[in-house]
Amino acid sequence: MGFISWVLLGLIAGSIAKAILPGRIKDGCLPTLALGVGGAVVGGWLGSMLFNVGLGRFWSLKTWAVAVAGSVVVLAIWGVITRRKMR
Repeated sequence: MGFISWVLLGLIAGSIAKAILPGRIKDGCLPTLALGVGGAVVGGWLGSMLFNVGLGRFWSLKTWAVAVAGSVVVLAIWGVITRRKMR
């Protein structure tokens, strides 16, 4: 998968993750989408290490599931970190 595909997948996965965790993340759209791209990368890395499922094919359902799961995890961790800083 090329670089543009990675970014597009991460942006869409970040949007889906933001829809799953709507009230927790108070940051703007751009930081959330950037975290989504990072989450897709983390999800692809963990998926390939743990389950032998990576981000190899753009139109694969496994690729999307791993990217969205990674984005949800990264956004949830970010929400916990920023909530602690605000207190």
